[in-house]
Amino acid sequence: MAEKITAEQRTEFGKGAARRIRREDKIPAVVYGHGSDPIHVTLPGHDTMMALKHGGANALLDLQIDGTSQLALTKQVQIDPIRRVIEHVDFVAVRRGEKVTVDVPIHVVGEAGPETLVVTENATVQIEAEATNIPEYFEVSVEGAEIGTLIHASDLDMPSGSTLLADPELLIVNVTQQRSEEALEAELEEAEAEAGIERDEAEAETEAAEGAEGGDTEAAAEGDSGE
Repeated sequence: MAEKITAEQRTEFGKGAARRIRREDKIPAVVYGHGSDPIHVTLPGHDTMMALKHGGANALLDLQIDGTSQLALTKQVQIDPIRRVIEHVDFVAVRRGEKVTVDVPIHVVGEAGPETLVVTENATVQIEAEATNIPEYFEVSVEGAEIGTLIHASDLDMPSGSTLLADPELLIVNVTQQRSEEALEAELEEAEAEAGIERDEAEAETEAAEGAEGGDTEAAAEGDSGE
């Protein structure tokens, strides 16, 4: 379900206007789509943040703009990397019943069998779905999965009315054998040994050269002392 958010249409643009909007705990946003001009709006900060959090990467909002309702699909959210607050949101205008192309996140749950390593090969999968029926994520269970288990895009449970656009053979999760500490240490030692061969030879040559120079110096010093 799309969460209703009251939006204010805005006519001021630019960095200065955006800063003023954010100081008021609001968020500047733009709604694109359907061949019409972009709609620039201001959204309530807290309510929008919660709606986007609940809806996930493809959150659908019902924007109330000047008394009219506009369904808007989230396309890009800009977040301040320091303060972790929403700075701007881009939406795409959609209609009920309309199908859209989206990338849906993968959530892996469960505990695989002993001595296994679960690798998520692809974190999202592309599908076509009705704008009002986009899954928040695909849940993939690896409970009890054994070594060699492979989960492909074709194994995902598509919601009614949705179509998988990704290659059905796209590998989503790979359950492999867990590598023991001994194996990792052995590989590390082998890598260090391989890297150290050239380094040791170079060091040996340097030490030999330094030793020869040192011997000549000592011999000269002893000769001087004898005189």
